[in-house]
Amino acid sequence: MKLTLENVELYYHRVHALRNLSIEVNEGEIVSLLGNNGAGKTSTLSLISGLERAKSGRVTWGDKDLTKMQPWDMVGAGLLHIPEGRRIFSTMSVHENLLLGGYLVKDQKLVQERADHAYELMPRLAERRDQEGGTLSGGEQQMLALGRALVGGPKLLLLDEPSMGLAPLIVKQVMDIIKQINAEGTTVLLVEQNARSALKIADRAYVLESGRVTMSGTAAELAQDARVIEAYLGA
Repeated sequence: MKLTLENVELYYHRVHALRNLSIEVNEGEIVSLLGNNGAGKTSTLSLISGLERAKSGRVTWGDKDLTKMQPWDMVGAGLLHIPEGRRIFSTMSVHENLLLGGYLVKDQKLVQERADHAYELMPRLAERRDQEGGTLSGGEQQMLALGRALVGGPKLLLLDEPSMGLAPLIVKQVMDIIKQINAEGTTVLLVEQNARSALKIADRAYVLESGRVTMSGTAAELAQDARVIEAYLGA
């Protein structure tokens, strides 16, 4: 199913966060949103997942009008949002965190199968299965957040700054995991300040500035664009 934002306007009181924003994410793609702090990237994800409501415009996912759905209904439909900061349950074990990802899934056998698959995809989690989430490293917590989302059975995954605070080697591991999740059939909308890593795995990207799209194209095109290189990739 295609995700479409059409002419979206979003305000936080008097702050105009998104301005006539229009983007598309086709089924099976990884699309990245690039931009500096305050560009509107997190606001876009929050709008899609129902945490914020637009003043005007339309957000659709296939035949679903997301502006009229509650966030928990979106989760049940397969739209899952991993916010910045991972938001794992620090006093619960890795395994308990994973199982909570399937809280809307009635088939407990399926929940266990998905948890097992998360362990296969991220063996580090299997090694930490009984460890409290709060004792994990930043990279391990990000893997746990990804695994918990996988147990929910995502069709569309919204990721907000998954590489934040991680060492370069761990960033590569996380990006490889995201690429594998996508290869297994999940569409991904990725917000990421690490533009170099994002463009390596994305099919397409949009650049946001002050709530507007200022550039868009394939990841390869943007990686070669002088303006992107100067602003986000370094010389």
